Amino acid sequence: MELTSYLRHVGSVARISTLLGAGFSERGIRNAVATGEIGRLRHGVVALPGAAPDALAAVLGNGLLTCASATAHHRIWRLHEPVRVHLLCRHGTAKGVVTHRGSVVPQDFPWPVAGLTDTLLHALRCLPALEAAVVVESALRQGRTTLPYLRERLPGNRNGVARQVLELVNGTADSPIEVVARLMFRAHGIHTETQVELPGIGIVDFLLEGFLIVELDGITHLEPAQVKKDRRRNNASTLEGYAVLRYGYRDVVYNPQKVIDEVWQVLRGRVVR
Repeated sequence: MELTSYLRHVGSVARISTLLGAGFSERGIRNAVATGEIGRLRHGVVALPGAAPDALAAVLGNGLLTCASATAHHRIWRLHEPVRVHLLCRHGTAKGVVTHRGSVVPQDFPWPVAGLTDTLLHALRCLPALEAAVVVESALRQGRTTLPYLRERLPGNRNGVARQVLELVNGTADSPIEVVARLMFRAHGIHTETQVELPGIGIVDFLLEGFLIVELDGITHLEPAQVKKDRRRNNASTLEGYAVLRYGYRDVVYNPQKVIDEVWQVLRGRVVR
């Protein structure tokens, strides 16, 4: 494999020691720098033009992307873009990043990215409970981890909060906002069933208190065919005696109080407490 092809394979940035370990010669690296094929970022680090900023931060920081910064590479959900890069650094500290310690699995990417288990454990220890739950729910939904496996790797009192987050996760959500909505409804004492199949209607996102259907609409729900399908489902739901509310991402994530107020407005007429 050519040097530039190998660099693209590992994230477009690498330590020279990594390239030497892959079989490239010092002379070949020097020639590639001299011709402008690759650039020398500092002593011991080279990169292709246009290398991804997060990969650059990881290699220059002598670490691996982890926690919220590794989710996209692992193809799992995150609720918000991290403000700062999160790095697993086994020693030392990089300026301007969130540093994580401790690793239980080897790196499984050619890119400078921590393994999935490390990414999940760091998220559980670092992120707000809701954001961590979204990350773990995604991996659980894909069958790439289990709750017992993660609990075993979170021993002792110092990991008590992280273990509590696992109680919020069940692997049934089809999207990040379903996790947010599920936890929001249950936090307000609403009996919440998820992904319920109703005769004549189909599978609904939420069934609250046994009669209120709440559907969460993604961008596909704006497509004409989906609009017709949603209209038929809404009509069928009403004919079967259910009430229906529909919300989008911005409603749930940025205006949750409005959602809860409207849900309770429907529920109060029929729920005895």
